[in-house]
Parts: sequence; C-alpha cells; structure tokens
Amino acid sequence: MTEKIQKVLANTGLASRRQIEVWLQEGRIHVNGEIAKLGDRITLQAKVRVDGRDIILMKSIHQKTRVLLYHKPEGEICSRSDPQGRPTIFDHLPLLRNSRWISVGRLDFNTSGVLLLTNDGELAHQLMHPSKEIEREYAVRVQGQVSPKMLKNLKEGVLLEGVPAHFDAITDAGGEGSNHWYHVLVKEGRNRMVRKLWESQGVKVSRLIRIRFDSITLPRSLRRGRWMELEKEEVTNLLQSTKKKI
Repeated sequence: MTEKIQKVLANTGLASRRQIEVWLQEGRIHVNGEIAKLGDRITLQAKVRVDGRDIILMKSIHQKTRVLLYHKPEGEICSRSDPQGRPTIFDHLPLLRNSRWISVGRLDFNTSGVLLLTNDGELAHQLMHPSKEIEREYAVRVQGQVSPKMLKNLKEGVLLEGVPAHFDAITDAGGEGSNHWYHVLVKEGRNRMVRKLWESQGVKVSRLIRIRFDSITLPRSLRRGRWMELEKEEVTNLLQSTKKKI
C-alpha cells in the first residue's frame, strides 16, 4: 500500500508534515535515486534519503509516542539554529535516539508559556491543522485604554492582512493602567495573531504568555526553561483531540 511521502516521513518522527513538504519543494528528498516531489506516494520498502542521509521508514515498535511540555521563556526561538546566535528551545531538551523533537507550532521570540514537542510528526501535524480547531489560551498584558467597543470588535472579528480573525473568548483578568491583563482564547495558530488583533485596536501587548494548549495547562511549578513529559492519559487526550470531525 502506498501513502503520501510527507505522511510516511512524518510517521518516522523525522519532522512534521509541514516541514517535510518544505524539504520536498527544496529538492532535498530522494526516493530510489530520484528527486521526490510533493504529492508522491511511496511504500515502506522505498529507499529514501534526506540531505544524503538514509531514512528508516518504519518507526520502531519499541518507540512510543512521547510529548513534552516545555515552559518557553521570552528570548528563545523555535528553530533548531539561528544565524544571529540566539538561544533556541532545542538547547534544553532531552536527547532522542533515532528520532528528533518536533515543535507543535511556534511561539515568537517575545512570547512565553506552553509549547508542546513530540517525537511523532503525524501527531504534530494533526495538532497544528486548522480543521481541528485546537484551543489555545493566552494571558495578555496590554498598554492602552481598552473600551467595550474594542472588545466587541475583537470578538466579532477584524481583518488581519485581508483575512478575518477574532478571539473566541475574552476575560478581564484584572490590573490597572499599563498592568491590565486579559485572558483570550483562539482556535488557530496564525503567526502573531494575538498581538496583531490587539494592535488592530490601537493598543500594545507588553506581555504574552500561552497558558493552555488544548487540555494541557501550564503548571505553576514548572519554571521557565524547564520541561516535563506528559503522562500517558494526557497524551491520549491529545490524540483524541486530533480525531475531531469538523
């Protein structure tokens, strides 16, 4: 039986489907000696090389799906390396054998909080897919006067770069002046969406923390720059979330 090459490679834990699709477009993947293309289908018997390295297509039966919760601090990037030499989230993670950690989406340089990583590329792809509408909750500190009209706009929706966007929920979390906090809920991982939504109303985000991804909440005991591995039940709950029928 054949399957799309990006799905087969994601199942090995090599990378997320999205990243593999980029590699295919860049011509970095060869199948049976030929450059692979987006949309190609292969079997598990195919000889696949990525950047000249042979890839074992069958995930080891002994390799279970693992998920880490990392408390990302501000000042780290979500790439594996950076030309500017900035620290990355991967500097602090445990080593994996015959696999690699795949980030479930990203948090930008100045955003902290919940970041999930897994050795299962297909799970990462499903958790990031817009059709699953996975909830993401953020604590936001804003600078500027926020009116009821602004909150109404943010919940009903505004255009960001020509595409509608909105908060699914907004809760006043207290504070005064330049130290006023809100909790907001979104169901997509568009780049810098939370900041851009607030900025569309003329207020600035001075602090942004992701406090929940789906059923996974940031524990108070987990310090910034530290990670913890999710329990089997928590991983099962995430897997159930990817099976939603939208």
